[in-house]
Amino acid sequence: MRAGNIVVGVAGVRAALQRSTVVCVVLAQDASQRTVEKVERLAVARRIPVLRGPAAEQLGAGLGRPPVQAVGVTDPALARGLTADG
Repeated sequence: MRAGNIVVGVAGVRAALQRSTVVCVVLAQDASQRTVEKVERLAVARRIPVLRGPAAEQLGAGLGRPPVQAVGVTDPALARGLTADG
């Protein structure tokens, strides 16, 4: 995965959704209800698919980071791959 293909973290994902720069959102399975509501509301309003991923600890580890509740995907090909698998 190349740098620039994703946006990591709730604040970054929300900002990217507002700028319409993400094509898919992955929420951690154990994301807080508040996070789910804030991110899903924006994504649904912009017709961006929202997927539930692994737990925040695993999602972050897969990205070489601490636990992550939300990831925005900016690369259309990567998003297609995720949604096809999801």
